[in-house]
Amino acid sequence: MPRKSIETPGSLALARTSGTARPTLADIRTWPATVSVPQAAKALGCSANHLHSRIKRGDSPVKTLPFGSRHVVITADLVRLLSGEERKSA
Repeated sequence: MPRKSIETPGSLALARTSGTARPTLADIRTWPATVSVPQAAKALGCSANHLHSRIKRGDSPVKTLPFGSRHVVITADLVRLLSGEERKSA
């Protein structure tokens, strides 16, 4: 008997965007709190290499969290950028 997979709205949105299609803002709003740099780059419409370069230079358009040599993008900041909201001053 085949096993049924249980999918959450976030996993469905990530699955839909695993191809070459760009995710919609509605899809991105269902993503987990952080996403990988390649996933964020797809949402931004740029290459993962370009976003990695901007993160290394310190001029990334989205907030990231470092984990050793790896970074993850904060989804709320990705939504803020793509919806045209101004970045709040810290």
